[in-house]
Amino acid sequence: MTAQTDTAGTATTVTTVYKVSGMSCGHCEGSVSSEISGIAGVASVQAVASSGEVTVVSAAPLDEGAVRAAVDEAGFELVGKA
Repeated sequence: MTAQTDTAGTATTVTTVYKVSGMSCGHCEGSVSSEISGIAGVASVQAVASSGEVTVVSAAPLDEGAVRAAVDEAGFELVGKA
């Protein structure tokens, strides 16, 4: 997890990379991205099926349970943080 800060040293965004198992195509990437995008505070999501990595940029650290639930809703399994 990395944090971006503004000139006052206040965190403005947090980038976290998660490992997700079961993604094999662009449709899978879209499903996972769509579900995670629905979590409050998420600014962007990039899922890559070939590596199984999902990069999430958010306003604050996300609750891993919420990310796990979103990935589960998409039909995949959250392995954990990469």
